[in-house]
Amino acid sequence: MTAAWIAVAAAALAAALTVLALAWRRRAREAGGTTATISNLEDSTTLDTGTGAVRSLQTADLELGERALREIWSPMHLERLARTYWRFLSRVTLGLIRVRYTEHERSLVLLAWPLKLITFQAPEYEMDPARGLVRWRIARGLLVAKRGCDGGGYLQIEVRRSPAEDPALVRLHVEVEVANFYPSIAAGLGRWLYEVTQSRIHVLITHGFLRSLARLDLAESKVRRLAPQDMA
Repeated sequence: MTAAWIAVAAAALAAALTVLALAWRRRAREAGGTTATISNLEDSTTLDTGTGAVRSLQTADLELGERALREIWSPMHLERLARTYWRFLSRVTLGLIRVRYTEHERSLVLLAWPLKLITFQAPEYEMDPARGLVRWRIARGLLVAKRGCDGGGYLQIEVRRSPAEDPALVRLHVEVEVANFYPSIAAGLGRWLYEVTQSRIHVLITHGFLRSLARLDLAESKVRRLAPQDMA
């Protein structure tokens, strides 16, 4: 797969997914049913001109009731949060991008199995009373430059809890981070093209995902690795 083909595909996807993401955001607002409040939605995306590595960080604060948080603050629900991210990605792209599972990997696939955009290693989980984290290490893919294959890059979701101003509520600070990612588009065709295609798509979709967390609708895990034994 040549860099030029990837660039053309990314440009087409950028236009299509921008429209889809905006439509999804409008539909989510109209649907209602919000059980938590989202605020402080932010983005910080940088590309190291010396190495070509990208770091992209999207954050938001979520406020909800203490009882509601107790019901979902568990390793099982952390695994469900991870699945919710992939579910949102598939829904907002109307199934154009899907996640394929194997025992040791997760692959983002465009339309069909051979078109693996990015393949990740199976997720790693960390959790304590104040923090939860799920991390997928980047392995390879059409959107990954050669230098970035098994090169220490990762995608992760981190959630940290803290008191809110209202004593009846709890604040969750949610971060979605991509780090040490080497995009093939930037490496082969230039930083500008990467920024207006793949990078823009990622930020739009991730902000949409963060907004969707207000509904507290966590998807069932496909793997159920962290489900209690009597439920597995």
